[in-house]
Parts: sequence; C-alpha cells; structure tokens
Amino acid sequence: MVNAVLSVEMQHLIVRIRLPEGHWAGDVTRVHHHVTLRINEHMPLPHGKGVAQAEAFGLRLDEFLDTLSQNPAITEITPFETSREGVEFSVNIGRGGGGFLRPLMDAGVTPRTPFEVRDGWVEWDFATDQEHAKKLVNALKESDIIHRIISFSKKNTPRLLTLRQREVFDACVLHGYYETPRRITLTELAGVIGVSKSTLCEMIHLIEKHIVSEFADSVRHSSPHE
Repeated sequence: MVNAVLSVEMQHLIVRIRLPEGHWAGDVTRVHHHVTLRINEHMPLPHGKGVAQAEAFGLRLDEFLDTLSQNPAITEITPFETSREGVEFSVNIGRGGGGFLRPLMDAGVTPRTPFEVRDGWVEWDFATDQEHAKKLVNALKESDIIHRIISFSKKNTPRLLTLRQREVFDACVLHGYYETPRRITLTELAGVIGVSKSTLCEMIHLIEKHIVSEFADSVRHSSPHE
C-alpha cells in the first residue's frame, strides 16, 4: 500500500518586531543602537532559555560585550573571534531571557536564520503553511508586542536589501553621497551611521552589488548599445 503524500502550499511571511523589555537582544541593542547584532543560529529551549551563535558589528564593541555580559539573561558568553570590524560569539540564555517570543511558540513557527537585531528591532522571515502563518499573525495581533507585517504571500520573494542595508542606502541618498559633487565624504557618512570607514565601504559595495545584479538586464534593455 502506497502512503498518500499531501501537498501543502507554503506561505512566505516577513514581520518586523520591537523586542520587548527583558529580551536580551532587544535590551543590549537598545543601549548600543549603533551596533548591529546578527543571529546566525538559535536553539530555543523551554522556559525562555536558549543558545545562540551571533556576530556584532559597529563601534565600541568592547562596551557592547561588557553590556552583554552584565545582562541578567545571559549566563555565559564564549567569544570566538574579535577584529576591529566585528566580534563572533555564542551565548547561553537563562530562564525568561528572550529567545523566540510567545506568539511564535504558540503558533509553532521559527524564523529563518540569519536575522539581524538593531536598536531593539528584529525582522523575522518565516516560510510555513497557511494555517501556521495565520495563527502567528493572529497571535501577534492579540499580543502587546509592537510589530508590522512587511509581506505575506504565497511566493518566496526575498528582499533586495536587508533592513540594515536599506538603512545605509537611505542614509547615502539622504546625505548626498551619490550626488555629483558629493555632499558628504565616506568618513563623514561613517560617523553618521555609526560604523568604521572600512566597514561602511564594504557595506556600500555589497549594496551596490545587489542593486546592479537585480537591475542589470533592465539597464541593458533600456540602453541598447547600437
């Protein structure tokens, strides 16, 4: 006898959430709002516990690590690699320290990794079936958690730029970095954004690479060489 396989239509959901007070990642990034925290892997455990592997980018990372070590939710920090531009580490999260929020646990869904946290905000990307996606949306609406549904569709349409990359791109445009002549230097722009000059240079290069790759065919079609 052959078992029947049911085809489940996947939903793609992107939600931006303000992490509540007491969530370790929200608390430390609100103190150091110029630091971007990237969670590469996360294992949620019962009672709000968890283990995460992460990276932090930005200025004054030694102060960021001090704040992290003093956070009551963090029971252990293991640094892996530290450079001028960033630091990689793992953390053990104690009881009630954060991890995934109650609406996610109730809906039985987990976001894709990696994801970034900045100034207490996180953008989570979910790929799940319609039932669980709707359950999550309803659970968020019924909670006191500040959130915004970015997209909810059947198609997997990833964002061209990450939230942080969009912020950097907007800053470049706002301050006239792409104007001729430029109204702001790379060094000045790095100070505005809160990163080192070399980090900003790499970020802009990656942003421009994404944009060029996305629109290269359109440019060629609109600008024939004959």
